[in-house]
Amino acid sequence: MPNSTVLSINTLLNKAVRSLNLTALAQEKPESLCDSASSSSLNNHKPENLPTLSIKNAGIVTSAEDKPLSIKDKVLYHNLMTSYQPHLLHYAMKGIGCLPESVLESLVGYLDGPTAKQYEHVDAHLRLILAVNSKLKTPLHLVDMVELRKRFATDVVAMQAPTVWQQPSSTLFNSIKPFTKKEGPTVEWEDKTIANADDGDMTIRCYQKQVSATGFGFKKKPKRNPDETVMLFFHGGGFCIGDVDTHHEFCHAVCEQTGWPVVSVDYRLAPEYPAPTALRDCIAAYGWLAENCQAFGALPSRIVLAGDSAGGGLSTMVAQQVITPTAEAWEDLGINGQKTFEILQRMPSPMAQIPLYPVTDVENDYPSWELYGEGLLLDHADVAVFDAACLENSPLPRQHILTSPMLGDNSHICPTYIVAAELDVLRDEAFAYAKQLESHGVAVETYTVYGAPHGFIHFMSVHQGLGQETHHIINGFSSFVREVISTQDLVAA
Repeated sequence: MPNSTVLSINTLLNKAVRSLNLTALAQEKPESLCDSASSSSLNNHKPENLPTLSIKNAGIVTSAEDKPLSIKDKVLYHNLMTSYQPHLLHYAMKGIGCLPESVLESLVGYLDGPTAKQYEHVDAHLRLILAVNSKLKTPLHLVDMVELRKRFATDVVAMQAPTVWQQPSSTLFNSIKPFTKKEGPTVEWEDKTIANADDGDMTIRCYQKQVSATGFGFKKKPKRNPDETVMLFFHGGGFCIGDVDTHHEFCHAVCEQTGWPVVSVDYRLAPEYPAPTALRDCIAAYGWLAENCQAFGALPSRIVLAGDSAGGGLSTMVAQQVITPTAEAWEDLGINGQKTFEILQRMPSPMAQIPLYPVTDVENDYPSWELYGEGLLLDHADVAVFDAACLENSPLPRQHILTSPMLGDNSHICPTYIVAAELDVLRDEAFAYAKQLESHGVAVETYTVYGAPHGFIHFMSVHQGLGQETHHIINGFSSFVREVISTQDLVAA
């Protein structure tokens, strides 16, 4: 198919920058365009040697010494910051949110986007994002899955804040407190390779929060893990797209806010590897972490599971099969299945899990399926394509314990903090899963993000409201886990 039909949003922006010869931001610092909270992060990471540039457009020339531009001029002559080409989409999307509400509403109307009446909890900035997505979206059946992965990864990584890709400095002077920047990066990560369920290679990305020294000295303090807890994260993407890069920002934020190490799993994808390959890979990663958790300052009994969308479904199935492995289900996979079942019986149970807008039921329809199946980030057609890619060539029947979490034994599942998005085709199956756990007496807390679409964590650094919600979710889950730890300590005493 023609390459023009599969261009990523980031590619389009870069083409526009090159063709229009757009220059860097001039006249004013970013904080004059946005609120101080969101603009400070932009200003902190502005290149030190950014030249003083002028805007030349329609005969207007303005230097940095001239009076500030009016709101109208900002809108008409605003220039994109091209110094951060890999993160151009981040700055463009975040910058759009700085426009006046009336301008945003006009743009939404021009693109025939959703109105405030349709989505009462969604602001104009997010409705504009939804409108642009609707105009640029290509039906998945027209896109080769390998090409879709590349496009998805390009756009999602381009939306992430550049700061989360900066590693803390490991120089001698930076290990001494007076030389350490107060607002510098504190999370470091590295990729490791482990054997997956089929004795091949699988990448995991391991995040740990750096501990600052308390004074002059020549050695860093060893890393601390205050809760002796580690998170195992499974990315979303319909079991077909996504990787450790596409969910890097969220995992980085969890590590930064909680102090917990995070291990993100790059499991194999459909259709090349249909169900239950991803589940077996995630179980293999769980087994590796259980054996190596001491390297992260964590206890084997304090592994928490997490994942979004398809990764949320994998979280629920890993928890289910580690806690109550089902022999009959694994027998359907022959010798390899029996090997996995034997491994499962030796694993410690997870302490808690946080599935975010998860896949929990591959067969039944819920009210949200009809309410939010069109015009949003995940629609009926997307689900159908991912579903077929994952299940059509699976050795298991469609309705099987290892493909649909609601069918398995959830009576002894670990304490669960479920996150649902209001404007999500999968919303009600998340509620159904929560209700099933509650019926078994499992400790469950459900948090619904109003006005949020499926996949909202990808907008955490470009949309202020969704960024605040993501921050709140991470804090909420960390408090939930600490309550579980306290309860377990009381029982043990």
